[in-house]
Parts: sequence; C-alpha cells; structure tokens
Amino acid sequence: MIKVKDLAVGSFQGIITLVYEDKPTKNEVIDTLKSKKVFEGKIGQVFYRTTEELNYEIFVGLGKYEELERTYLINAVAKGVKQAEKLNIDNLGIYFIKANGLCTGGVTKSIVEGVKLASYKFDKYKKNKVSYNPDVTILDAPKEKIEKMKGKITEASNVADGIILARDLVNEPANILYPETLAQHAVEIGKESGFEVEVFDENQIEELGMKAFLEVAKGSVHKPRLIVMRYMGNANSDERVGLVGKGLTFDTGGYSLKPSTSMDTMKSDMGGAAAVIGTMQALAKNKVEKNVVAVVAACENAISGGSYKPGDIIGSMAGKTIEVLNTDAEGRLTLVDAITYIIEKENVDKVVDVATLTGAVLVALGSEITGVLSNDDAFYEELLVAAKRTGEKFWRLPNDKCFKKLYRGDFAELKNTGGRYGGTITAGMFIEEFVQDKPWLHLDIAGTSWTDAGNDTTPKGGTGAPVATLYELIVKHKCKHK
Repeated sequence: MIKVKDLAVGSFQGIITLVYEDKPTKNEVIDTLKSKKVFEGKIGQVFYRTTEELNYEIFVGLGKYEELERTYLINAVAKGVKQAEKLNIDNLGIYFIKANGLCTGGVTKSIVEGVKLASYKFDKYKKNKVSYNPDVTILDAPKEKIEKMKGKITEASNVADGIILARDLVNEPANILYPETLAQHAVEIGKESGFEVEVFDENQIEELGMKAFLEVAKGSVHKPRLIVMRYMGNANSDERVGLVGKGLTFDTGGYSLKPSTSMDTMKSDMGGAAAVIGTMQALAKNKVEKNVVAVVAACENAISGGSYKPGDIIGSMAGKTIEVLNTDAEGRLTLVDAITYIIEKENVDKVVDVATLTGAVLVALGSEITGVLSNDDAFYEELLVAAKRTGEKFWRLPNDKCFKKLYRGDFAELKNTGGRYGGTITAGMFIEEFVQDKPWLHLDIAGTSWTDAGNDTTPKGGTGAPVATLYELIVKHKCKHK
C-alpha cells in the first residue's frame, strides 16, 4: 500500500531520501557525507545508516538537477526500495522531492512506479518464493496537492500493474502459455478489469478470410485464436483507437529455423500482445474516457508436415498475395490480417501495432530504444509527447518509397522479407501496405521488450515495454512535463 502525507511524521523503520549532486540540503548528515565524498548524490549512489532510534536512513543519488530524466527518478526510488528489502524494512517512508521538468503528479507517479517495479519477481515456479511488499508513505508532500496526489497514486499503481501483467505474460513458458491459454487469460483479465473480450477460433478465423494468419499457425498442434478486446469508456465519442499486438506465443522460425542459441527466449515473441493486454487492463481499471479496441492474432510458428514453406504463395484478409521467402518473417503476416480486421470490422480511426518484429532493430538501436515507423507526422508527435511523460525512448526510421522495391514480389504482389538491408524498415513498410488510409504507428519492440541484463526495476525477462507509453498516448494528459 502507498500513501501520502504532507508532514514528515510517523513511525517508520526506514526512510528514503533522494539527493541531488548539485543541490543543497537541510540534512546535516548528507552535508557531512558530501564533504567527505563518502556519498555525493551521483546517479546510482546508495548509502544507508542506522539512526539513534535504531531505524534506517537510506540516501540515493539523483545526479545533477538539470540533467534529471524521469527514468533516473524511477530507478533511484527502486534502488532505495531494493536496499530497504535487504534491511527487512516493512514500513517505509520516501521524501517527496521537486524534480526538473516534472509536475507534482509526474513525481508521484515516478515514485509509485519505482516502488512497485522494484518489488517485481517472476518466481511462481520456484519453491522458495520471497515477496516484498512494504507499506510506503510519501512524506513532505505539498499540502495543497495531497488529494490530487492520492488520485495519481491510484492511477500510477494501475499502470504499473499493467506493466507487471505484461511482464508476467512474457515470462510464462510456452508449454503453459499458448494461443488457447493466452485467450483464456485475456477473457479473465477483461472480466476483472472491465473490458469486453471476444475470442475467435480457427473456423471463425477462416471465415474472416485471415489466410496469412492461418498459414503461420497451421504447423502447430496448438490452434490459433483471434483475441478481440473492446474498452468503450466514452459513449459520447465515436473515435476509436486500435491497438494490434503480435501474439506469437512461440516462434521456432518454422522451416527457416532459428539458431538453437536464440530459441529459448522465443516465448517472448508475444511481447506485443502482452503490451496491449496490459494497456487495456490499465485503461479499464482507471476508467479512462476513451474508446479502444485491441486485437491479438495468437498462434505458434512451429514445424510439421503441415507447416508453410519458403517459396509458398499465400493470401491475406485484404486480398493481397504474398510470396513467402522466409518462414521466420512470420509476425508481419499475422499482423497484417489483424490490422485489416481491426480497420474493417472494428472501425478504428487510428492504428498502433506493437511487435517483437526484427532482430535488425537491435542492430540499429540497441536494447533501450524502440524503433518506429509511421505514415502520419502528427500521430508520431503524439507518441513523442507520451514518451516524454514515461521516460521510454523511441526513434523514427524512414519509410521512404525507395525501400518498396525491396519487398515487391516476383511471383506475387509482395514478398514477406526485403532481404538483409533495412530489415526493420522493410518489415514495417510491409505492414504499412495494409493500413489503408488510417494514421498508423508501428513499434518494433524486439530490443526493448526483453532484458538479459536486468536492473533495479526490471529483472531478467520481460520488461513490460511499452505499456506506460501506450497508456499515455491514449489518455493524453494535459499537464506538461518532461
């Protein structure tokens, strides 16, 4: 539980104080530590001491005031919470702090996110589970902002829960989470959170004409499922935003088999699906006054006598024919049918697709920046505004016409891969062929949805990216902060 007080009163086993490197404090202990260069407030520094009352003070560095980013604040809070966990502190206070470029609500939400994500573990399959859920109170908050901050705590907690849900789904092994069980999870989450879920089986998918999706799915013993989630939070508006998440619950690569060294993490190839489900949960729990439809074409890309093959020519719901050059370029095939469905059957006005689509995006942008393609400058700017509020990073790649020749088909209208060069771009532009005239964002999260290294907010595994940004993109908070 996270509370807020305007005064630094109460009995706490430990208190976290966030410290700038270049700002004076009213704390003699901190000033002494700084003067002796024991603790200077640099980014990532942590120092703790036992007080005369045998409680703990934990100091965490934020770096320089003008250089603060929201992620630095989140990570600093998480570092403090991690230290509190080591000290077995169950009742924890965290001093509110002014932050460059962040409003009171932004600081509050950052603290909440840092607390909740620091405590995340995926240990459901371990015998010795260790959970840490301290009672946390934000101290010394501006008195006139207390009530607003309470609302922000609730909102931020629900968004953090959406991130955690996305992580949990990604971290589930493929023998537990496959298309049918992912659909069941979506139904249960919808009932708990307050959004409608409709699940289409393989026969219904065939009736819809989703030929590309079915080709990818037909090699697996697990049957495909089209998961449609509808949250209608504003009865007075006809506007609908569409979210499409790649839902490959496991990807072998098909006959274009992946190397064994990269196979074990392919349970994460439904990171896009996890992100949109987590976003839908957050929107519904916060009763956001927006209308959103999310679609996941869930399947496995497996190998059998019935699997699709390199050289095959397949159809699509949109009627376009596709030459399959590589069966490991399967995600875009499921996505284009899902996008056609959400435009033609759900009548959305804008489309955002989220997918662990290409290894090429890691080569281009690394593991902390999501690659973006878009056909609409204004929609992309909305994404950047949302990203500034969350701290997640995005970079737009060019969808120039010069790339089109790379995926034009020799024996069909399109090829499902444009070859080695510009792989992230040609994959995104292949999808663009199916978005019709709708404003569109393509988010390639192959680098950002999973981490091997881990950090204070995110252990090894699913990251929950980009739930927070998708939420902000839809909500469009008016308060301006960095």
